[in-house]
Formats: sequence, structure tokens, C-alpha cells
Amino acid sequence: MGEPEAGSEFAIGAAAAAGPMADAQYILPNDIGVSSLDCREAFRLLSPTERLYAHHLSRASWYGGLAVLLQTSPEAPYIYALLSRIFRAQDPDELRQHALAEGLTEEEYQAFLVYAAGVYSNMGNYKSFGDTKFVPNLPKEKLERVILGSKAAQQHLEEVRGLWQTCAELMFSLESRLRHLGLGKEGITTYFSGNCTIEDAKLAQNFLDSQNLSAYNTRLFKEVRQDGKPHYEVRLASVLSTEPTLDSEMASKLKSYEYQGSHFWVTRGDYAPILQKVVEHLEKAKTYAANSHQEQMLAQYIESFTQGSIEAHKRGSRFWIQDKGPIVESYIGFIESYRDPFGSRGEFEGFVAIVNKAMSAKFEWLVTSAEQLLKELPWPPAFEKDKFLTPDFTSLDVLTFAGSGIPAGINIPNYDDLRQTEGFKNVSLGNVLAVAYATQREKLTFLEENDKDLYIRWKGPSFDVQVGLHELLGHGSGKLFVQDEKGAFNFDPETVINPETGEQIQSWYRSGETWDSKFSTIASSYEECRAESVGLYLCLNPQVLEIFGFEGADAEDVVYVNWLNMVRAGLLALEFYTPEASSWRQAHMQARFVILRVLLEAGEGLVTVTPTTGSDGRPDARVRLDRSKIRSVGKPALERFLQRLQVLKSTGDVAGGRALYEGYAAVTDAPPECFLSLRDTVLLRKEARKLIVQPNTHLEGSEVQLLEYEASATGLIRSFSERFPEDGPELEEILIQLATADARFWKGPSEAPSGQA
Repeated sequence: MGEPEAGSEFAIGAAAAAGPMADAQYILPNDIGVSSLDCREAFRLLSPTERLYAHHLSRASWYGGLAVLLQTSPEAPYIYALLSRIFRAQDPDELRQHALAEGLTEEEYQAFLVYAAGVYSNMGNYKSFGDTKFVPNLPKEKLERVILGSKAAQQHLEEVRGLWQTCAELMFSLESRLRHLGLGKEGITTYFSGNCTIEDAKLAQNFLDSQNLSAYNTRLFKEVRQDGKPHYEVRLASVLSTEPTLDSEMASKLKSYEYQGSHFWVTRGDYAPILQKVVEHLEKAKTYAANSHQEQMLAQYIESFTQGSIEAHKRGSRFWIQDKGPIVESYIGFIESYRDPFGSRGEFEGFVAIVNKAMSAKFEWLVTSAEQLLKELPWPPAFEKDKFLTPDFTSLDVLTFAGSGIPAGINIPNYDDLRQTEGFKNVSLGNVLAVAYATQREKLTFLEENDKDLYIRWKGPSFDVQVGLHELLGHGSGKLFVQDEKGAFNFDPETVINPETGEQIQSWYRSGETWDSKFSTIASSYEECRAESVGLYLCLNPQVLEIFGFEGADAEDVVYVNWLNMVRAGLLALEFYTPEASSWRQAHMQARFVILRVLLEAGEGLVTVTPTTGSDGRPDARVRLDRSKIRSVGKPALERFLQRLQVLKSTGDVAGGRALYEGYAAVTDAPPECFLSLRDTVLLRKEARKLIVQPNTHLEGSEVQLLEYEASATGLIRSFSERFPEDGPELEEILIQLATADARFWKGPSEAPSGQA
């Protein structure tokens, strides 16, 4: 869960050189915020063994994170390899002298550094939060001069020139289909070959469900052969590819199938050389595990990444859930499905973090109150899990978070069957919250002047409360009604009544169906909306506020700022809506817009959004929340909405869920808010999301050193240049080889598939 900062606009400068559409949406500004994650004290307190465990898990995470490049865009691996080669040969400060000599201005060279830092930070050339492409904010010919005159080019001219020629055009292109991640005509994605449509994605999901295969670690490649029939390759991520699979649970799955008139072929070996390095470090981490749960967890992860088995990853996740309160916490795999346009495939991520005991104590108190608080939620008891499986809930200081971005809090695993029957864990990432969500008054948009000081004072504390409730009681609540393969129900179809209709339950999940597979494209955002709504609803409870140390007037201010932050975020969300495709690009922000719409619909002056003119003479807007009506008007509105969300989710009512959610998520110019027009104002006043610099760990003999870097684009680049000291060139070659092997699936940027998209 994460929230973008609000705020300032910036000059486009030379971006026009990238094409006529290179506006502020598609560049990262030179003055972008950059923060460093501080985990020095937490790392200092680790024992030597814990440091070694954390080091090898970090190495595994960083290696695995490289797979995200191959999950993002066809050109991302080449761009990364080019940047890696340049900055491995030459420090950014040294390269600056050459760039200025080549005729670049300081601003243009800084724009290049910011672009490079953005690629490293997002693990690709599309923003992890919003899925929008970003391009270098300087003329292409000037960047070419820097690259071909760099020390890397002097050492290996043909290789560097070849890389530049492979990716330069796509690096700068803002052709309409390439501006956003998406499926078919709506955008670019490498989870699917370029000729796949939403219909192909649905067919593939039905095929996977029929074979009881998860989509989490797969990609889909479609070829139409001479017989005119589509042939689909479902490729699993694994170290092994064609090797014998004696005694492997995957052996029976790796074959050809005929399904609904189409040919499917299940293969494996995606990202194999990358996952090999992940496995090597997980093996080393096992030596330093603190207990048998960690050892068995890592053994199953190794099996999962070696064989391509999600079932093995689930088994590892069971051991992970049972590993309560570890000093060093971690999770690794194909986890979040936000960036798959269909919502089923997981992006690789791995994190390693260290427990913050003081904040964790508050969360522990929240956990002990959870069963009581769940009864406060506005749906009948039959729609809640039969037993609340008490989870771990810790505040962590992140040492490593490899992937496309860093959230503020996490509730995992995402496997529905485990969450319903075995439980889950919640983590709040304290040192991320401390730097990523800090707000400067002069950059605070769309609020009344008399709200700004209060907002700055209480935004951090209120966000702690919201993250805690969102993760533990939002994602941790609610039951799915399931009929298993033997026909048995996990609810009583005779007695359970749908509170929305007054009738018996008419729909449920069949064996093999999951929340993600049924609700697909809306699943992630719908669930984030449910969790955010639970946070808003339960933060009104005095017991919750007391747990976090707030009483009296302070408690009321925390509630007010939490609600105000949500309605402001609903307006800021418009940045992440694409009018041309009528689609949302970010699950959390779509969720916040939906909540804003629900609270506006409540009426009685609870929330107003008013277009205005700013002091600079340009369009602006003001969000107002009447704090005297939060409980009398806001709470009943959320109560009604939350019950509808949960009932439709529990019963697997996709048609009803889509109608409700997509209705609220529609962006129109209907008065009085005129959101489509307000979107232009939001874009005019937006502030770029911060980049986060992370440390490295380095093994010297048997001691692990922590290497920290300055909070700047240069510092972020240096952190990546020093991340793979032993095998940087090898990794570049691996990425180039893997990208080239599949390049035929994305023949050209303009070849959008025909048919439905």
C-alpha cells in the first residue's frame, strides 16, 4: 500500500525532443525527491549470524529483482544493461565532465542521471506506481553523444553501440500504445506476447484453472501457426527447463494440451539463470537460519524456484507464517499481481527487514484486540472467517526491498487458501514510512490553508493507524464461500442469508477458483478499496486510537486527518486514470477515488471538491471535509458500502462486484465535480513520487558490512553500480540473452493485435 505525494509542477524543458507528447507525465523532474533508507541502527543490533542470514537473503532478493526487467517492457533489460555497463566503467561525477565537454548543460546531464536512477528504482522504464512510461528529459542525440563517448564505449565500442541501437528508439518513443503498461491495444506488457488480447488472457486463465495451475509464476506467449490455430505457451519461472523431472510434482503438468479448440503447451525455465543465483543464496542463507521453520521455508522456496512449483512456494509460505516474531523478516517470490494487466501474474519481489520492537508492541496490542474489532465490521458473522488466525504483525526497518517499488505495509501471503485456513502476516515498513511520506507545506496541494498545519502534524501518525488497520483488519478480514472438489461447502447454504437481497446464497467459489482468477482485472483494486474502507471505518473506534497512544483532542485530529488524507488522495488519484482508454493504472489510487465518490454521494456537505484559481493564476482545486459530519454522515455511508463490497466478494458475484466497483470508478465530467476536467488540474500540480536509495551488504571474510549511499540520483546509481561486484558483466549478458531470445514476441511497437483489446 502506498500513497503518492502531492504537489509541485515542473518545467518540461528539453523533453519535447523526445516527441510532441513528452509532457510532464512522461518524464522525471530534475528536482525529484530522493531519500535514503536508514537501517543503520537496526543492522548494528543484529548478531553476526543474523547479519549473514540477512546478507544472503538480500543477495537472493537483488538477483531475483532483475527478473522484473523482463516482466516490464521489451526494451527494459537492454536499457538496464546499457546503464549498468556505463556506470560500472565510470562514476557519475567523472562522466559529468565528459558530458559537459560534449555540449550538454548541467540540467541535461542531471536529467540523464535522474532517468538512470528512475530505471534502477522502478526496475524498468515504466513507473511502478501508475505504470506510466518515463523517457529521458534531454535530446536523444545529446544522450547518444554521452553514451558513445563514455569510458564503457571506449573499452567496448561495438557492444555499447549495439545496446544503444537496440533500445534507443523505444527508450524515447511515446507512441500512444507505449505510454502505459496494458494488454492488447491498451498498452505494452511482457507478461503476454504482443499479439495477446484480453480474450486470450481469459482463455488462458480458464485453462490454468482447469489444470489447477497458478498463474503467479507464468507468462503467456501466443503464436498462430500454419494450421491457423492459436498455439499458447504457458511458461513457468524456474531454474530447470527441459531436464528430467523425476519425482517432481511438476512432471505431469509439462506437456501439450488441447483446450477449447486451442493448443496449450506448458513449459518452464523462464528467468532460469537469474533464479539459479537466487537459489544459490537461499542455500547459503539456510546455513544461518534461526530455527527449523526458516530452514524448511527456504528449502521449499528453493524447490519452488528450481522446479517452477507454486505449490512448493505455498508450503514455504506455511512455514513462513509459523515463524512468529523473527528478528530478521523476509519474503521472496512472484508476489503482487498489480502490474499484470489481467491481474493474475505475480511480479518478483524480495525483501529483508529487521524488527522495530517499540512500534511492533503497538501492533501486537492491535492484534490482541482484533477478534473484538472484527465484530464491529458491518457484515453478518457468517461472512467473517470461522476463526481469526492470529497473525504476526511487526514494524520493520527495511534493509533490502528488491522489485519495482517499496510499499509502506504488506499483508501476505496472497494465496487465498492459505489466508482463509492458515493465516497470514502483516508488516508495516517503518523506515519507508519515515522518508517516503513526509510532506513539505509549500508542496501541499488542494487543501485549505487552515488544514495544512494540522495535516502535516498528524499525517504520519494517522497513516500509521491506517496502515495497521488496512493490513490487519482490512486484508485480514472476510470469508470466501467455497465449494470444494468433493462438493462440500464451507458455509451452510440452507441458513446463510445474503443481507443485500434477504435470500439464500446464490453464488460461491468452485474448486480451483480464487479471488484473483474470478475478479481478474478489478480484483487488486477492489480488495485495496475494501481494506482502505475498513481502515477509515475502524479508526473511529476509541479503543484503536488508544492502542496507538491517542486520546481526546489528539485522537479526533488523527481521525480527521486520516479521512482528509483519503479524500485528498481520491482527487490526486486522477493522475493515474487514462481517459483515452477509460482505464485506471494503479490499484490503490483507483480505490481511493472510489472512496471519495462514496463519501461525496453521502451528501449533506460531508465532502466537497471545488475548482478554484490558484495564487499563480492557474487552475487549482480545494478539498473540504466537514469534521463534524464524519461520524453522523460518513460512517453510515461507509457502513453500507463496506457491507456491499464484502457480500459480493464472499459470494464470488463477479457481475455484481463489477457493476458496483466500475460504477464508482467511472471518471466523467458530470457536475458538480467535473472530474475529467479536474484531472488536468491534478496533472498540472502533481509532484513526482520520491526515489528511494537502499544500502548494500558486503561480505568481507566472515563479516557483513553495511554500505550506505547519499540521497541523490548519483547515490542511487552508485548503489546499483556496487550491487553486483562479482558478476555485473555476467548479469548484463544474461539479461541481454533472455530478452533477445523472446524479442520476436514483440516485433514492433506499432503492431497492436487485432480483435478485442
